[in-house]
Amino acid sequence: MEGVRAGCAIIRRIMIKRLKQTAPAYGLKPLVHRLRLARLAVIHRLRNDQSVAAAASALPAPFIVGAPRSGTTLLRFMLDSHPELAIPPETDFIVATMNLWSRGSVLRRDFFQTLTHWPPEASGWKDYHVSEAAFWEALKAVEPFTVAEGLRCFYRLYAARWQKTRWGDKTPYYGPYVKAIERLLPEAYFVHIIRDGRDVMLSLRDLWFAPSKEVGALAHFWQQHVTLTRAQGQRCPHYLEVRYEQLIQEPQVVLQQICDFCQLDFHPNMESYFKEVPERLADVHPRIALDNTVVRTIAMRLDHHKLTITPPNRSRVQAWKHRMSLSERRQFEQVAGKLLDSLGYEIGGV
Repeated sequence: MEGVRAGCAIIRRIMIKRLKQTAPAYGLKPLVHRLRLARLAVIHRLRNDQSVAAAASALPAPFIVGAPRSGTTLLRFMLDSHPELAIPPETDFIVATMNLWSRGSVLRRDFFQTLTHWPPEASGWKDYHVSEAAFWEALKAVEPFTVAEGLRCFYRLYAARWQKTRWGDKTPYYGPYVKAIERLLPEAYFVHIIRDGRDVMLSLRDLWFAPSKEVGALAHFWQQHVTLTRAQGQRCPHYLEVRYEQLIQEPQVVLQQICDFCQLDFHPNMESYFKEVPERLADVHPRIALDNTVVRTIAMRLDHHKLTITPPNRSRVQAWKHRMSLSERRQFEQVAGKLLDSLGYEIGGV
């Protein structure tokens, strides 16, 4: 326990320093939450030295993050088309597992319940096509049980379904938590895909999961997501930024860069990813609430992935130039113009 306390104290000092620096910009509540998660990640990692040793010898696992509608799904399908690598649909549950305080068999049961019933309002477990019985049997074989080893068990089972030996993850909302995830899973290599925020706004605002339809609110959403993810990622030993625009225009160049980063041999299947996408999309199930009402139909969930069944569309790059009014450009740039400029994107709507 002394090692746990020492590790937590170090992380707490670092996160409090970061909290003081960024609290005025982002508010206290989300940063306090990340502080707590970072501390919990240290506890989960230090509870079992064997888990840390296993991570040290593991091959890199690419974790794709980025603001929603930045090309995370496209990149997932590209990497998933590699014959060695399997990346499941969005998991979302890693942050929840960091809140599990129990140990041993109780922790194993709590972990199983969390993954198979996440999110609580409408579980997405069926999307992975891993039976609960098979998952439970695999978890029972993990000794000693830790959250990190339980997560690896899940990813290995998903990869085995496709006869693949390596795994990764694609969950956009893990961006602000990459440091906590890295402490839990040191083999996580984060690939942050960034897209011009104005094109993100155009792609996002009419979808059912958009946080708002207002230009200013969506500009703030994009700015905050990108800024927080970059701040977290720059504190991780394995963090790579790629641009959506280059991925569309020069896919081989970007994919080779990611492969080199993740110690993965380049394979041409990644460029013809769209041939395998229909099979992956067939995994999608409706989201059904506890009272058996349908929260999200299959059609709703597939609608925003329809472009992934065709080759990259270059018209998606700088669409804002002909789809945004001058007033909308000014609104967006008033909020996020400095970030656009710092990332090298063209501005001038103000």
